[in-house]
Amino acid sequence: MKSANHIQQPSVQSFLERMPTIFKWVSFLSVLLLPVIAMAAGAETKAMSVEYRDVPGIGSRNLVWIVAQQHLLLAGFVLGVPIFGWVCEIVGWKTKEARYDKLAKEFTKLLTSAYATTALFGGILLFLLIGLYPKLMAYLTDMFFPSFLVYCLLFLAETATLYMYWYGWDYMQGNKKAFHLFLGFLLNLFAIGIMIVPNSWATFQASPVVVGDGDAWTRAWMAMQNPTWWPVNIHRLIANVVLGGFIVGAYAGIRYLLAVSREEREHYDWMGYVGNFIGVFGMLPLPFAGYWLMREVYQYNQQMGITLMGGFLAWLFILQAMLIGVLFLGANYYFWMGITYRIPGSENSYKKPIMAMLVVLLLCLGVWMTPHTLVASLAEAQKMGGTHHPLLGVFGVMSAKMTVANIMILVTFMSFIMYWRAGKQETAGWAKAIMNGLLAIAAVAVIVLGVWGYFVPAIIRINYFSVAQVLIVGFIMVTFTPLTALLLKSAKTTTEMVWGEMPIRAGYCLVLNAVMVILLMSLMGYARSSSRVHWHIYGVMRDTSEYAFSPALGYAAAFMSLNTFVYCLLVAFIFWVATLGDKAKAQQAQAALADAPGGAPAMAGGAPSSGEKFESGILENHK
Repeated sequence: MKSANHIQQPSVQSFLERMPTIFKWVSFLSVLLLPVIAMAAGAETKAMSVEYRDVPGIGSRNLVWIVAQQHLLLAGFVLGVPIFGWVCEIVGWKTKEARYDKLAKEFTKLLTSAYATTALFGGILLFLLIGLYPKLMAYLTDMFFPSFLVYCLLFLAETATLYMYWYGWDYMQGNKKAFHLFLGFLLNLFAIGIMIVPNSWATFQASPVVVGDGDAWTRAWMAMQNPTWWPVNIHRLIANVVLGGFIVGAYAGIRYLLAVSREEREHYDWMGYVGNFIGVFGMLPLPFAGYWLMREVYQYNQQMGITLMGGFLAWLFILQAMLIGVLFLGANYYFWMGITYRIPGSENSYKKPIMAMLVVLLLCLGVWMTPHTLVASLAEAQKMGGTHHPLLGVFGVMSAKMTVANIMILVTFMSFIMYWRAGKQETAGWAKAIMNGLLAIAAVAVIVLGVWGYFVPAIIRINYFSVAQVLIVGFIMVTFTPLTALLLKSAKTTTEMVWGEMPIRAGYCLVLNAVMVILLMSLMGYARSSSRVHWHIYGVMRDTSEYAFSPALGYAAAFMSLNTFVYCLLVAFIFWVATLGDKAKAQQAQAALADAPGGAPAMAGGAPSSGEKFESGILENHK
């Protein structure tokens, strides 16, 4: 620690001088909240004179819904970006390639713009919950007060680490790079801690446990160890990486559309590829984490599981299938465009495999979107012989849906492998034949287990067959990735990768993927909250307010769309703030070029507007 202080000493003053004012206020308010929370904890034996307060017009629940969703989405972005930004920095440090360090710094620039906004919405959410739901918050404060203190300390530690990590980026190059990487590690460690601590509060509401006697720390720890805590931690960690990857991809797609120079197009084309790559590889294990979470929900309370998967919330999972299907199609389409436009001469070799993959994805999506029970009139139900379709009803159960989900994951993974192999001629043809054979065997095994699942008890299908399907797909991904990397080391390169040649629809595709992820996370947030039905804390504290009902699906869909729209506006604002420095540098460079002897003359009317840049970028891409 002494050496660390010695390293930081020359620039501590400059760090403080350059620290944004809003970050100072966030840290100051965080410290002020400690006595406020302590006062709330001391009121555990006092009767609450007010259980609920309402907000005229919008309603207390709707207001909390919007603010909480924005905070969670922003927090997911703030958690996901440092992870792959830090990994990119490590890759750049090891390979000595400056573009990875530049990419990591650009990732972190987006993080600094979003961090204060996330803290702002978190503070608003805290005050709304204390003011609108005092009885519930008093109960949770009594139960989790020690974890509140840990959360505040983690937040202060993350803020200080972020300051040093971002503002010390240029200063810590060279022999201080290892310490900068250590700061990145601490930043991610604190961020994960900030995620898992409040997760325990939310999961306790859905799956509370009996808390015995003991001191405050013991009781808080027992409450945190509820059945769904770690499944939600893993699921949200992966989902946040997916969200961060696709949002960074959307940022790169927008900058690519606005690029006017060849250098910008190449850089943001590559950045979009990295963002899509991160989002896809995070998305592949995400259904497995979600399946584990639902399994724990069923084991904790079967009625809650039935409400989610077989009750009024069941149709949400049809919407989920549609959103995930569009996301899979968008991610694969982006890979296929990369083969066509980044690797000249490879498109003809992969037309037939791409068409076959598209057909498989569409068929799997059709099965995944098939409901178990159709919405039908009495006459239609009589003609079908019930609410289950005589032909398509077989696709509405989990055995079919787990099978097609695994097939879609395999197809998406092979799209990446195909993109990786394009433009290279492998010397070990036998290895490619073995890999193709293993892939075929894996696909057949997944399908056989899925069909077999119709003829065995549900407990066997859930505990054995579904797990076997996951292990088979996981085996393919774990073995094919290093094996492909090993084989391509000795492969002959037939075509060099060309960056900056992607069509404009590639940028739109990246933006679409980000919107689908935001909608998906908004949908699943509503599903998890509504699974508690009329309970604040399931089976412990009943909701006695006027909002003690689950919103209808159409009403909820409107709020999901509203939350997605508001979040996109916030992200657009963050992107705009992050580009202000680049615009200033570009203007300074242009002015210096114009003033230099023999330099290019200044453009009449000043610098081009954003619209002119956009049109110019489109024309260049069409060329």
